[in-house]
Amino acid sequence: MGLNYNDHYHPLLLKQVPDGALTALDVGCGAGRFARLLAGRGLDVEGVDADAGVIEVARAAGGGPRYRRVDVREWQLPDAHYDFISCIASLHHMSFDTVLTLRRALAPGGVLAVLGLYPIKTAADFVWAAPASSLLKAERLLRGRHAAPSVRVPIVWPPPLTYAETRAEAARLLPGATLRRLLFWRYLLIYREERGRGFDSA
Repeated sequence: MGLNYNDHYHPLLLKQVPDGALTALDVGCGAGRFARLLAGRGLDVEGVDADAGVIEVARAAGGGPRYRRVDVREWQLPDAHYDFISCIASLHHMSFDTVLTLRRALAPGGVLAVLGLYPIKTAADFVWAAPASSLLKAERLLRGRHAAPSVRVPIVWPPPLTYAETRAEAARLLPGATLRRLLFWRYLLIYREERGRGFDSA
């Protein structure tokens, strides 16, 4: 892999960190690149991933975050604890209702930011996906950017939920969430746990 589509969206994800955030959880942290960016902003960061190999790479890189080899679906996350939770290209490895586990772990005012993937099924999907690779290659040439060596991770393709199905599930499980389509067959899902709203398992 010479290009990393997820890293392309790191600046956009960093913009979702709420003001005054102190604690963060990066779900499916991989080699820890985004977790290290969060730590660089002064947050107390935990990175979790079920893959032992990528956790070893993340720990070797250092940079401040604490890493755990754990499946977030089986780990007892602390309730109402994290000010920011990121989930980058990992939710499609799990049942979508895992977002309820992540929601429960959000502190009041906390933000869940999911960079997710959807399959190319409709004409609209194709319109968004078709120019994506060319655009990123052009950006790489213009800026002289080169991705760091990748690590092997399990590939799940196609993702199980279409963009429309993702929108419906987000509306059901995360009331008030916003979802928008991005290039590179990805979407950005943002949910803020409002103070005083209380948790409803929907």
